[in-house]
Amino acid sequence: MKRFEDKVVLITGAASGIGRATAERLGAEGATLFCADVQAEGLEETAKLVAGVGRSPDTRLADVSDAAAVGEMIADVIERHGRIDVLCNIAGILHFAHTHEHSLDKWQQIIAVNLTGTFMVCQAALPHLLASRGNIVNMGSTAGLRGHAWTAAYSASKGGVHALTYAIAMEYAEQGLRANVICPGSVTTPMHEMFELPEGANPKLLRRIMPPDGVFRGPETVAATIAFIASEDGAHINGEYIRVDGGTQS
Repeated sequence: MKRFEDKVVLITGAASGIGRATAERLGAEGATLFCADVQAEGLEETAKLVAGVGRSPDTRLADVSDAAAVGEMIADVIERHGRIDVLCNIAGILHFAHTHEHSLDKWQQIIAVNLTGTFMVCQAALPHLLASRGNIVNMGSTAGLRGHAWTAAYSASKGGVHALTYAIAMEYAEQGLRANVICPGSVTTPMHEMFELPEGANPKLLRRIMPPDGVFRGPETVAATIAFIASEDGAHINGEYIRVDGGTQS
């Protein structure tokens, strides 16, 4: 399938995990890609992988929690390609800690990247997405639906991303813009491989974030869902959250 031929797609968090898998999938489907991240080495590796399945993507180091960097990133996309058809907000960070021990600095960092960063990229890209009658796919989480233990800031940030996405979807639907949120769970990514139980944590609490068959799958499963939602195949889906979690209880 070449559902993204003649489409310009901006992907944040493209250096690894779901962001990289999404770049590979949409690149293979003909997208003109602009990939951004804070990790230079990972971004370079993503560019090589995408070039192996499609055309070489443009890349840029960009911190989505920095308003100036976000503005410069969007300006760069427009200068190079003149339009944005699809925005995939995938940049995010995760931290595990007992809530009573969670530092304020770490809370603010997670909110700044996951929620405020998503807002700033959406806001800066909106005029161009409205011009192209494009769409936004934001990265939520099953943690943002009901919360996971030890992830107070992460759960709060993702719940905020869900609400932000619904607001955008309703506000701009009449102007031809769609916005949806994907909620992964039980997906193997570098971010989740960092997981360690906080000291004294009850491992039984892990049960509610495990899929019933015990099978974790790769980020390509999320990328496939993004490809559907962001394409014309998803034209009648707006303001929705879509779980890609193998039936995780939460």
